[in-house]
Amino acid sequence: MKKNELTNFKAKKTADLKISVLTKKRELTLFYSKVASSGEKNLKKSQNIKRDIAQILTIIRQKELEEVKT
Repeated sequence: MKKNELTNFKAKKTADLKISVLTKKRELTLFYSKVASSGEKNLKKSQNIKRDIAQILTIIRQKELEEVKT
């Protein structure tokens, strides 16, 4: 994920972020099915998708902690 995309995710609400996590997870399952059917050759793509999911989940957690503080 590029820095611009990361800053865009930080500006979104938590509900939108949760939706984007679900779409990334769906993308990951589709990727695994493509790998199983030998349709995908870029195996490093799964690492990138997992990293994106982790970054989005981190942003969600940070927002939750900020809400608790205030």
